[in-house]
Amino acid sequence: MEGNTNAVTKIHNMAILNKFLKSILFGISVWIFSGDLIAQPKVGDVFPAWAEGYLDIHHVNTGKGASTFFILPDGTTLLVDAGATQRPKPRVTDPKPNDSSTPGEWISRYIKHVMVDLPSKNVDYALLTHFHSDHFGESYPDAKLSKYGAYKLAGISEVAEYISFDKLIDRDWPAYDYPKPTTDDNMKNYIKFVKTSVDKRGVLAEQFKVGVNDQFALMNKPEKYPNFEIRNIAANGQVWTGTGTNRRNQFPALESLKESDYPNENMCSTAFRLSYGQFDYFSGGDLFAGKPGHWKDIETPVALVTGPVDVCLANHHAYHDAMSESFLQALRPKVHIIHAWSPSHPSLSTLRRMSSTVIYPGPRDIFSTNIMDATRIVIGSNLDSLKSQQGHIIVRVDPDGESYMIYILDDSEESFRIMSIHGPYTSN
Repeated sequence: MEGNTNAVTKIHNMAILNKFLKSILFGISVWIFSGDLIAQPKVGDVFPAWAEGYLDIHHVNTGKGASTFFILPDGTTLLVDAGATQRPKPRVTDPKPNDSSTPGEWISRYIKHVMVDLPSKNVDYALLTHFHSDHFGESYPDAKLSKYGAYKLAGISEVAEYISFDKLIDRDWPAYDYPKPTTDDNMKNYIKFVKTSVDKRGVLAEQFKVGVNDQFALMNKPEKYPNFEIRNIAANGQVWTGTGTNRRNQFPALESLKESDYPNENMCSTAFRLSYGQFDYFSGGDLFAGKPGHWKDIETPVALVTGPVDVCLANHHAYHDAMSESFLQALRPKVHIIHAWSPSHPSLSTLRRMSSTVIYPGPRDIFSTNIMDATRIVIGSNLDSLKSQQGHIIVRVDPDGESYMIYILDDSEESFRIMSIHGPYTSN
């Protein structure tokens, strides 16, 4: 009987051991699948691929404007802007990584690289904040013609030549007449692009809907991430009230204004707040501040309804007319990101406001995609406070949004190598 007892004991102990080993292996597999193993890269490493549950926000630097690419927690993708200004030097920085390709081509290649493991090779949503060349592209005489229609490839239209969009959203589709019909050649080219995309390529086009939180819905596993949303805050002077999907007009009726006093393109920019658990991110195109209390001060009402965020993409590239005290006091970001491409990005006065602990208390880090030599001459040692002055800037938010990291990638070549790492930051 003793031999039988020992055998039973051994079998029991083996069963416990097997169960223990299985639990460890299961834990490791969950750890790997959840992406935790890729969350600790080192400086010099190639930036690790996105994994489900993470939120990646890529601020892509071509030196010619703004472009931000999002991979949302379930793999849904969103491209915001694809700038391609033709402004000549010295009023613009050098192209990144070089001038062998156009900004639209570089953006496309960047997106394809980071999308390589995603189930869909299409971009789910493409959003234009407003119609300026450094945000949607500038056509020029030698620009290539599209194979799909009679329009030139520049910025957003060039990205769409290489990567298909499922839905295209802007502030004024389909009329393109607010505040007045366009006569701009870049806009005419863009409108041809949109109409061709809808008629020949099956792209859905929509106007940005102020106040809603379902226009940029997750496409793959929305039920798995109920703590994720993108709230549309403002466009064309309409601002969300903070209640339901209600909105109000910040701008007066056009009939009450002289045409010379109509709101300009920057004031009409789209703005949104992305939320993932405790994490919040704000993007507002080229919104700027005006005289306090005046209807042209669009920043303040937008900021008040947006509330505190963790990361803020600086309005108007941190130009002198943006990032006002009232805006900063309402948002109080821990991280500022500047999409810079001009000597005036950022301005000294704006950088001082963004850095001021008098305007709002607490630590904050400031990152810029570029700082030009001319900017250094003017701002001098005030730039020493920036955590980074060159490169692609990536925000990687951990599953459930409780913390996030900032990664700076080398923009001098397509290596996707990490130049510096910042964080972890705890979400508000």
